[in-house]
Amino acid sequence: MSEQSEALGWRSVGDLVGNHPEARVAMIGAPLNERSLTPGRCDLGPKALRAVLPRLSTYDVETGLELDIRVHDAGDVPLKAVSPVDAFEPVRDAVKAQTHRDLTILVGGNNAITRAGVHALGLERVGVLTLDAHFDLRDTDQGLTNGNPIQALLEDGLDGSRISQVGVAPFANTKRAHEKAKMAGINVRTVRECREQGLAAVVAQELERLSALCEVIYVDFDIDVIDRSQWPASPGARPGGVSVHDFFDAARVIGAHPKVRAVDLTEYDPSLEVGDLGSLTAGRWFCEILSGVSAR
Repeated sequence: MSEQSEALGWRSVGDLVGNHPEARVAMIGAPLNERSLTPGRCDLGPKALRAVLPRLSTYDVETGLELDIRVHDAGDVPLKAVSPVDAFEPVRDAVKAQTHRDLTILVGGNNAITRAGVHALGLERVGVLTLDAHFDLRDTDQGLTNGNPIQALLEDGLDGSRISQVGVAPFANTKRAHEKAKMAGINVRTVRECREQGLAAVVAQELERLSALCEVIYVDFDIDVIDRSQWPASPGARPGGVSVHDFFDAARVIGAHPKVRAVDLTEYDPSLEVGDLGSLTAGRWFCEILSGVSAR
């Protein structure tokens, strides 16, 4: 516990994060910002998340849970002015070095980091769950971007039946992308399904489906799946997305699943902050993931 926290009698989530080689959980920053279809400063995400953790308590008043799970901070992968192509191996290798743990948390950065994170778990054994307003199935003929990590994974050989996409939004995608998803065998759950059934329930269904097909699961939290009124800090967020409350509940369900071995948080752009809404939302997501892991 830091001296300031001790003086205040406040144990923060930030006190759980540090140089803890034996920890069950690792965190890696992946501040990738190049080749983004929506220019911004997603590279600032890892720094902003770390900075907000001391403001979050380890105690959950709703459940009585006291978080006491150490997180090894493995630092940031150096990605300044690095393209998604050149970032692939460094990010993959950084995640792979931590996969002996229960969970690796990869903090972006734009959504192009997802492909490398998935490969770190082994393409032949992994299933992928995305919480995302978009399909991310843009063509790769013009190069890798934050708009085509799922397309790139399909081209790498990932079986589409081992992909679940949850929270896909209307009027934010093309018919061609939807047809590509259906032809690949991807299981698509729209934002309306999430609203009517509950996001946590839909996520639980998809985790069960993937578990029957895969040894391990990778989860991409593209945070623009959240309703824009509650989450302005991503250029791709739209009105009518999932509620932030449901997002937190789903994060805890995902953190608790034993086959989930790596997650990422992508498309958080601190330069679009309104107050501290973005950083506090990302920080609460981090708490919910840890809460889930503590229940394993």
